[in-house]
Amino acid sequence: MKRLFLSVAVAVLASGCLEPAQPGTAQADAAQLKSAVAPAGAEHELGRRIYNFRCYYCHGYSGDARTLAATFLDPKPLDFTHASPDKPDRERMLQSIRDGRPDTAMKGFATVLQPNEIAAVADFVRQEFMIMKAENTRYHTAENGWPNHERYAAAPFATGKIPLDTPWEQLDPQQADGKRLFLASCVSCHDRAHVASGGARWELRPLSYPRNQFAPGDYPPAFTPGEYPPVDAMASASPYRLHDLPPRLSGLTATERRGETLYQQNCAFCHAADGTSRNWIGSFMEPHPRDLTSPAAMHGMTRTRLRTVIREGLPETSMPAWKSVLSEGEVEAVIAYMNRAFHPLSPSLAGGD
Repeated sequence: MKRLFLSVAVAVLASGCLEPAQPGTAQADAAQLKSAVAPAGAEHELGRRIYNFRCYYCHGYSGDARTLAATFLDPKPLDFTHASPDKPDRERMLQSIRDGRPDTAMKGFATVLQPNEIAAVADFVRQEFMIMKAENTRYHTAENGWPNHERYAAAPFATGKIPLDTPWEQLDPQQADGKRLFLASCVSCHDRAHVASGGARWELRPLSYPRNQFAPGDYPPAFTPGEYPPVDAMASASPYRLHDLPPRLSGLTATERRGETLYQQNCAFCHAADGTSRNWIGSFMEPHPRDLTSPAAMHGMTRTRLRTVIREGLPETSMPAWKSVLSEGEVEAVIAYMNRAFHPLSPSLAGGD
């Protein structure tokens, strides 16, 4: 019954009103705008998938920029739910997604997304958040890997209903179980949630730049001097941005080219486009993802071992199993690309198992 009520409520909100809009009114203008950019089926859902994979951790799952990451960013990510349907306009959004925004944490995705994907995610954001003010797909669903999420009802710390620093002796047994559950399962994303006492402010300290072992005039790893101009890490938007550049390789086979696309769309999120794992996400993961360009990290790596790691994942690390995502042929293509782009597999087994 609750789902039926919510469905009806969403339908009413989406229509704007139960009565037809009168011409010339703001309501009619809004209705016309909604009609003009109605979801385009598969393209709209493509935009949703891209947003939910690459954008939500800063801009929020429902476009409101209420995330842990957003609290550490200055300026804050754009809250799409409070943006007007025509500002920023579509062209500016396409440019922002493609090239990034200077002096912000918004990176460019021109080397990550195809032009049609950039258009799809821009149109999704405009329709879903700026116009419809919709909630997007709820995050804690079985489809997103959260079956039976109701079991977390005993842990209302993420919502701030109970401060996380409430003394244990003041919690009843169910709340104490909920706190243990929160600390074991939720705190990595929800951070400290709400606390009664924030404690001492973080001590500010100077940072030494450039970072990630770069100095002005250096070339990014895996790039050949002469192919690219020297990259000045001091002048770049971020030392991590240097690792969002995939190596440009010529003479790739059809399999290697397919593997390049699969790697950059899936693996580069943690291992970086250049394979070094020195991008933003990779630099802060613990344990760090493998540096695929490192002779030490890749010593003795064979196709058989690499195939197993990709398919089955690595326990006690953030390396997931891809066997339900990538086909056997796609895994082989990724392996072929990694062998060519980053570090050759063990010579004795580079051509087979």
